[in-house]
Amino acid sequence: MKKENKSVIIWLLSGCVLLFIMVMVGGITRLTNSGLSMTDWHLITDTFPPMTEEKWTQAFEEYKKFPEYQLINIHNDFDLDDYKFIYFWEWFHRFIGRIIGVVFIIPFVYFLIKKRLSSETIKKCIVLLGMGAFQGFLGWFMVKSGLIDMPDVSHFRLSLHLTFAFITFAYTLWVALDLMYPDRNKIIKPLRTIARIALIVLIIQIIYGGFVAGLNAGLIHNHWPLMSDGQFFHESIALEKDSWLLRFTEGKSGVQFVHRTFAYAVVGTILYLYFRSKKYELNETQKKGINVLVVIVFMQFALGVFTLLYHVPLWLGLAHQLVAFMLLSAMVFSLHRLSK
Repeated sequence: MKKENKSVIIWLLSGCVLLFIMVMVGGITRLTNSGLSMTDWHLITDTFPPMTEEKWTQAFEEYKKFPEYQLINIHNDFDLDDYKFIYFWEWFHRFIGRIIGVVFIIPFVYFLIKKRLSSETIKKCIVLLGMGAFQGFLGWFMVKSGLIDMPDVSHFRLSLHLTFAFITFAYTLWVALDLMYPDRNKIIKPLRTIARIALIVLIIQIIYGGFVAGLNAGLIHNHWPLMSDGQFFHESIALEKDSWLLRFTEGKSGVQFVHRTFAYAVVGTILYLYFRSKKYELNETQKKGINVLVVIVFMQFALGVFTLLYHVPLWLGLAHQLVAFMLLSAMVFSLHRLSK
């Protein structure tokens, strides 16, 4: 690592930390059913929550016009204090998004003025800026789907929002790693190929994790290693009248089946990478990256099982999401060390 890049690296890693916090708060927002509490989006005016009881009452009255209140909460003795609770988590989620924008743009301009960024890094940062803006759009695009007829967001849009956040995090980390390790390794093509496949498999698993969250599919078939009634492939999937594609993308049982089964593919590809790596002479960072990757994938697998068995309690759901970030970080680090 070059000394002049240290502040830039800290800046990028700070962005990674903020992205991590934002996704974790997003998980709390989802698990507490708070995501539809703010029924509009303004860049400036809703930066802070309502400051007076009158403003709170106005916001609550506006919320009452939408399906979540009219179809669900109106029957639950839902009052202003309940509304303040769900409002907080959605507001906090959006507030962190604004903080990320400020933390990215202001130092970026400073580094440009001070000529601390290479032309290659500038291009990567412009990509990151575009990714951040698109992520904000995806957030509103997701919320909007739950404000029309049904009081729940589209699980496709939720998964897109979640997965793109993970991808943005991964790319930010990759740019930081480019600066942290400017010296090139000898590329080990077979291991690089396996690591790329493992990353793709992991991203597919993250996509289906979003589907499971959006459909609340973790609240059914709470058994392992088999699904309910001692079945590996639950009969309800075969009995559905939809096409097989829809059964595995929109049906709760089908989506859960893919997510729980694909976990074996994630573990398998990472183990394959680990055992194949024994045939090559790796440097210390490459060895440590792969070793940590194996440890974390087993942690994530176990957390997935317990999250399912205990019907997705808040703390386990968040732990599962936290370790998913750790797993992606280890995967990106390992691929970077095998590629550069």
